[in-house]
Amino acid sequence: MAKKQSSNAIGKVCAILRVLSGKGGLRLADVAQATGFNRVTTLRILDELAEQNFVARRGKPPRYSLGPEALAMASAPSLSKDLRDVARRGITRLTEFSKDTVLLSMRSGTESIIIDREVGNFPIQANFLHVGDRRPLGVGAGSMALLAFLPEAERASCLEVTLGRIETYPRIHRDVLERHIADAVDRGYVRMLDIVIDRIGAIGVPIVLPDLGVIASISVAALSERIIERERELAAMMIDEAARIVKALEARLA
Repeated sequence: MAKKQSSNAIGKVCAILRVLSGKGGLRLADVAQATGFNRVTTLRILDELAEQNFVARRGKPPRYSLGPEALAMASAPSLSKDLRDVARRGITRLTEFSKDTVLLSMRSGTESIIIDREVGNFPIQANFLHVGDRRPLGVGAGSMALLAFLPEAERASCLEVTLGRIETYPRIHRDVLERHIADAVDRGYVRMLDIVIDRIGAIGVPIVLPDLGVIASISVAALSERIIERERELAAMMIDEAARIVKALEARLA
C-alpha cells in the first residue's frame, strides 16, 4: 500500500508512478488498490500519463508500467555518460574513415538528443547539428534509427507524436516517415537523402540493449552523393561499431 493517500493532483500522480516503479504490468485494479484511489480517478490519471508517454499501456484488458519518458528521466544521466564513454573510440574511427560528421544520439521519450559529435576533415560538412540539439523521433537518420526499430505498438505511438510536431520540416509527412521506417527495417539501417536539408544525407544505425531496447543511435551525415557512393561500406562499419558499443555497455552495466 502507498504510505498515505494523497489529496492533491501532483501527489496522486507521484503515488501512481511510485507504484509502477516497484512492479510493472499492473492492472487498473492493482494500481487503485495500491494507491488507495478510486478506480475512476486512477484510470483518469493513468490515461493522461499514457498520453504523455510516462506510462505504457498494453493489452486488453490493459496492464500498466512505466513508459519511455519516465524511463528516460531515470536512466538518462548515468546511461548517457556511460554511452559517451564506450562510444567515443567508435565515433573517432567512423570520423577518420568517413571524413564526415558523426553523431551519437540518445532517445528521450519521443525525442532524440545529440549527446556527442565529431566533425571530419572533408571540406564540406553537415555540421548544422550540435550536442544538446533535440529532434522529434524520425526527423533525420539518427533520430529515425531510434524510431524505426522500436516495438511496433510503441513505434506507432511515437510516430503519431512526431506527426504533430513536424510543421517546420516541409519535406516530412506521414508517407515519408512510414516509407523510411519500412526501408530501415528491411535494410537493418536508415538511409535518408535530401529530406531534412537539400543535398545532405545520412546513414543511421540503432544501438539496442536487450533489456532496454533501442536507447541510442550512431549516424554519419554528409553530402548525399558521398553517402550514396559509400553506403554499403559505411553501413557495415557502423553496424559493427554499434555491436561493439552494445557489448561494452553491457559489460559496464553488469
